[in-house]
Amino acid sequence: MNTFELIVNDYEFDGNKLSLELKGKEKLIANYYVNDYDELINLKEMIKYGIKVRVEGELKEPSKNTVPYAFNYQKYLSNRNIYYILNIKKIEKIKDENLFYRIKNIINERINKIDNTGYLETFILGNKDMIDSNTYNNYQKIGITHLFALSGMHIGLLSGLLLKGLKKFKESKKYLIIFIILLLYGLMVGLPYSIFRCIIFLGINYLCKIFKINISSFKKLLLTIIVICLIDSKAIYDVGFIYSVCTVGGIILCESYLKSDNKLIGLFKLSLVAFLFSLPISLSNFYEINLLSIIFNMFYVPLVSLIIYPLSLLSFIIPLVYPLFKLFIKILEVSSSLLVNIKIFRICLSFNIGEVLLYYLGLIIGFKLSKYYFIYISLSIIVIDLLLPYFDSSSYLYFIDVGQGDSALLITPYHREFILIDTGGINSYVKEEWMNRKDEYYVSDNSLSLFKALGIKKLDYLILSHGDFDHMGDANNIIDNIKVDKVIFNKGLDNELESNLIDKLKEMNIKYDKDLSYIKLNNNIMYFLNTINYDNENDNSNVLYINIYNNKLLFMGDASLDKEYDLINKYKLDKIDILKVGHHGSKTSSSKEFIDKINSLYAVISVGKNNRYGHPNKETLSNLSKSIIYRTDNDGSVMFKLKKNKLEIKTYN
Repeated sequence: MNTFELIVNDYEFDGNKLSLELKGKEKLIANYYVNDYDELINLKEMIKYGIKVRVEGELKEPSKNTVPYAFNYQKYLSNRNIYYILNIKKIEKIKDENLFYRIKNIINERINKIDNTGYLETFILGNKDMIDSNTYNNYQKIGITHLFALSGMHIGLLSGLLLKGLKKFKESKKYLIIFIILLLYGLMVGLPYSIFRCIIFLGINYLCKIFKINISSFKKLLLTIIVICLIDSKAIYDVGFIYSVCTVGGIILCESYLKSDNKLIGLFKLSLVAFLFSLPISLSNFYEINLLSIIFNMFYVPLVSLIIYPLSLLSFIIPLVYPLFKLFIKILEVSSSLLVNIKIFRICLSFNIGEVLLYYLGLIIGFKLSKYYFIYISLSIIVIDLLLPYFDSSSYLYFIDVGQGDSALLITPYHREFILIDTGGINSYVKEEWMNRKDEYYVSDNSLSLFKALGIKKLDYLILSHGDFDHMGDANNIIDNIKVDKVIFNKGLDNELESNLIDKLKEMNIKYDKDLSYIKLNNNIMYFLNTINYDNENDNSNVLYINIYNNKLLFMGDASLDKEYDLINKYKLDKIDILKVGHHGSKTSSSKEFIDKINSLYAVISVGKNNRYGHPNKETLSNLSKSIIYRTDNDGSVMFKLKKNKLEIKTYN
């Protein structure tokens, strides 16, 4: 057990979970789980920005992503100089906050009294956590989330207001006062790099005006980057900072292109340039863009910057203005919920660092050649990247780490079909209402990130091996977030989970089937190895077989020893190349007779780290000793690249 005395730099209450960012000689992320409602009330009264607390708990390293392209929490925290997470067992306040934090707490308390939607806190303090997650996802899908991050727009408006208010002051004093006010505000909101960039840039700009130094805006931006990186070298890894620098840099470089007598055309050009220069950052981090965001931003940027943001400041000062602010927020939410349904212009793609550099090089060269060529070059790079997978003759099989569950993605040659076999799912226990979190956690969110990065916008088949939660519990999340042509169930009676999903499929007009013998793919057939109808869900699992480039693949679901016996008596199963081991390596599956018969070269066990079932069983591992074993608890996700006369394997641990 470790004991620390640290300052509360940031905090969030979410159901029964208290998350803290604690600051001392180094920063820590800390989590505390509340079991009693009265304790929660007491904690909400006690926890404030800037108080000093004594905490006891256990340190652990943040988790990495074990699914390719999923969010790497360890890397994210490391870039913020945070290297450990503290699971708190005991917490107590030992000192009140100082004057600076007291002002922040007063502001926060006033915001919470006026507004319960989270938007005032977003626009004034930069905290987006209170905005409804589904609504925020809509903003993300139409490409306007940058409007909710404290950035140049906010600093520009604030500095403009301050310039007007201080116009009677001498120029040098006026700029100094504004810089100090902006710096204090930046510190109050945690000084995100996007704000830091704006403040330093304005400071350099003010110095140039005071001392009559004539340098270009682009050189001022380069100087800003140098100053920030000298103060904190890890700024270059922050997505907000990169977005800010690339977008502003693009606008400066394209200054001549942006000139227009027509305000609407000028607004379109500005939106286009901002989109093109931020596009590779979006694709390398979030794997998705909406081409219509160019048009959407022409409407939303003025709405937020000229109406909603000023109204947020006015609502804070004069609460009587708040209903008007809320009206425009409603317009924002309703319009985004309608526009998000236009999916035809959505692109899913990932950019690696080489592609990012190539894109920017092409963009700059194109602009130097002609003020219009940069548009053609950037779009050409995107089109080429989108088309390349369709020339790839390889097939890919991903065993996705979903913890204690199963999920596998099969991509056939030339990206002709995308088949997801099971979804995984974590069955949460029933809680009291006050304990429920704002956002439900889905293990398949990592799978959805993988799909986007691979350019997958549609699943041809979602095959559910059987009706257990750890195999199909996240099916709802999958069909809510990606188009699915057809869902295939196993044989036998439907349990409650399957019946509920079928009802939803009917509502969404998604085709479904069950108890199939095979499905035809473009250049192949996937077989369902059916035996008799059993009296339990596990043995009624869909067992799948497919041969791709002479690689025999066998997916066992949760089939037990009885079904294994029936399979080897009914089918000729030998020299299997890749086996998805049955029932997570449980002793109820993978008998020695079955394993010796199929003689698998590779065996993949999909299993959760430190799971309570003790999977995989030692006897099962012994039976598989002639196979090369991969386990998702140790190896993370496993990718097999199937080519003619060649097999490549990659793990993501």
